[in-house]
Amino acid sequence: MKPSARVIPIQPAAAESDPGLTVSLYQKAEKIYPRAVSGRFAAWRWALVWATQLLFYGLPWLNWNGRQALLFDLNTQRFFLFGWVFQPQDLIYLAALLVLSALLLFFVTAVAGRIWCGYSCPQTVYTEIFLWVERQIEGDRQARMKLDTAPWGANKLLRKGGKQGAWLLISLATGFSFVGYFTPIRELAAEAQALAFSPWEWFWVLFYGFATYGNAGYLREQVCKYMCPYARFQSALIDKDSLIIAYDSRRGEARGSRPRKADPKALGLGDCIDCTLCVQVCPTGIDIRKGLQNECIGCAACIDVCDDVMGKMGYAKGLIRYSTEQGVSQGLTLAQMLRRVWRPRVVLYGLALLLLGGAFVFSLTQRPGFAVDLMRDRGALARVVDEGVVENSYRLQLASGREQVLRVQVTVTGLEGLRIRSGAALEVAPIATHSQALTLALPPEAAAPHAGKAVPVVFEVRAADGALRRVSSTFFVPR
Repeated sequence: MKPSARVIPIQPAAAESDPGLTVSLYQKAEKIYPRAVSGRFAAWRWALVWATQLLFYGLPWLNWNGRQALLFDLNTQRFFLFGWVFQPQDLIYLAALLVLSALLLFFVTAVAGRIWCGYSCPQTVYTEIFLWVERQIEGDRQARMKLDTAPWGANKLLRKGGKQGAWLLISLATGFSFVGYFTPIRELAAEAQALAFSPWEWFWVLFYGFATYGNAGYLREQVCKYMCPYARFQSALIDKDSLIIAYDSRRGEARGSRPRKADPKALGLGDCIDCTLCVQVCPTGIDIRKGLQNECIGCAACIDVCDDVMGKMGYAKGLIRYSTEQGVSQGLTLAQMLRRVWRPRVVLYGLALLLLGGAFVFSLTQRPGFAVDLMRDRGALARVVDEGVVENSYRLQLASGREQVLRVQVTVTGLEGLRIRSGAALEVAPIATHSQALTLALPPEAAAPHAGKAVPVVFEVRAADGALRRVSSTFFVPR
């Protein structure tokens, strides 16, 4: 009988010498139990947790001009952003905003590494919240490890069940708030009381809630290490003068434990006492003493705990610190590192960000608040009436993004003697679309020189406040 295969996680080459081995190409991820940490960077991180969540949960409840201040109304294809109203034809602003966000990410990364990941990324923020809940119910690192290995009983069921219930409540509240940006949140709250969501509302509340629950409760560092592409391309954005979290190996090595009052130099040791607390507090489970790694999210938890240990040992703080690769290797001061910030790539990113950002803001401030579309009458290019007067017909469509009645005056230029016979003055209801027939008339004496030609003309649509839109067309004169 053929012996059963053994499943061993080894290198594929080893299978060549032993055909009885089944090679596993996957390595099971070990659960990480981050230890609680306090310090100045932890305080900054929690300040940003509060700030981002107050914005996320609070913005949908703000009112502006009698409606929700921030609402992406997909049903009516209108997007409300405080005093601005955007419509599908304004998607160019979304494209510009995405480009601006990418440039800002490049700029910040070139200057300060993955500082976004460590303090403001939603994955980091919600993982921090879920970890806080876990610590409050199950205890800190050692208590959680002990609980996970303990047999199931009333205490374990109560703690695990309480944690899962709290996580689910946070996840559902997050999913509800997310949908509140697309459905008026007060209407959504009334529907929630009666559990009367529409099918799509149910889907997105549960989907976004489940994503929050899974990513922050279980996947955690796996998202940062394997799912997020930022960790992969950040190495192309940083250089030796980018700010990173660095371990000063010149000062820390050789590592080793020692009595608190012992002289490390006399023992041939550096300042690192090899307590491994920097590894225990790391949310991605890396050892920063091995150098910068893709998994490092720049959260500075290792800095806080190391500074605390250095203080207790009576050593100078900063064994692990925010620095640059050049700063650590050459012992540069903060002033010397700051002088190296404005490198060519940073200047280029900064100039591009400044120019595009300025153009974006200027364009927003100059928006007329309405869009114009013009179509010729396809049924007849032209007709001759009233003893030789030439008429062309058009249909003008106005889409108003204003929350007040829009009054406009239409004029036409490009052909001497051309006038608008009907539809020159228009009114459009707030945030509405209006279609109006326009008739242009040209006297016979002005039409004669252009017989058989399509003459370019420009329609000018001017609002009462002076905002102006121009649209080009042609006026056809028959032979």
